[in-house]
Amino acid sequence: MIGGQRIFDAHAHIGSALHSRRRVTAETLLAKMDDEGVDRALLIPYPVVADFRAEHDEIAAAVRQWPDRFCGAACMPHYDPAFRDEIRRCAETLGLVALKLQPQYNALNPLSKRNDFFWEAAVENRLALVVHTGSGAPFALPSLYIDVARRFPEARIVLAHSGGSSYYLEAIVAAKTCPNIYLELSCLMPHHITEVLAHVAPERLMIGSDLPESIAIEIGKIVALRQPAILWDTAQRVFSR
Repeated sequence: MIGGQRIFDAHAHIGSALHSRRRVTAETLLAKMDDEGVDRALLIPYPVVADFRAEHDEIAAAVRQWPDRFCGAACMPHYDPAFRDEIRRCAETLGLVALKLQPQYNALNPLSKRNDFFWEAAVENRLALVVHTGSGAPFALPSLYIDVARRFPEARIVLAHSGGSSYYLEAIVAAKTCPNIYLELSCLMPHHITEVLAHVAPERLMIGSDLPESIAIEIGKIVALRQPAILWDTAQRVFSR
């Protein structure tokens, strides 16, 4: 909590990343959260891992140990034959609340109906969708998820990074077009966030850090705005099952 405002970090990672050689434990992240005043975080696996089932299990263990501080997301290659079974396990057995797509590493064309199984898996298991946007174009372009949001109006779609500094205007258009699209604001410059706020209600926006060393910076860009919805309410609502 900072200045009486609860903080929900809607984009955090723990586990072991093959692509960056990072290793972050729940204990390490929790200590950083305590230092920076973060009350709760959505834990997401890194996009490139040795064993995604083990990563899901690690996140579920953290959620069980600290249920008031963490909730969890699944993330795995959509082309794996066990995709639907593992996502069901994550929802029903592990109690995870979201499904992450990282098109920068696992390319998926959101306009192709051949890939509807991905969105269907989230809807069937009552999981919010978190989609990395920005780097990784074309499949990471925010505008492509307008079609998904329209075809799956019951889905809760969070555009992580809001398209980044290159495509944040696309993210604004996507959110204005589809009421079931939400924007997570990590990686944006302060003046980008101001422009987002000019077009999208705080109840559709949420804060995220992505990396432990970015927590203070990302929170600092938002906390002075005095918008409880961005800091806590939106994420708490979206990531509740």
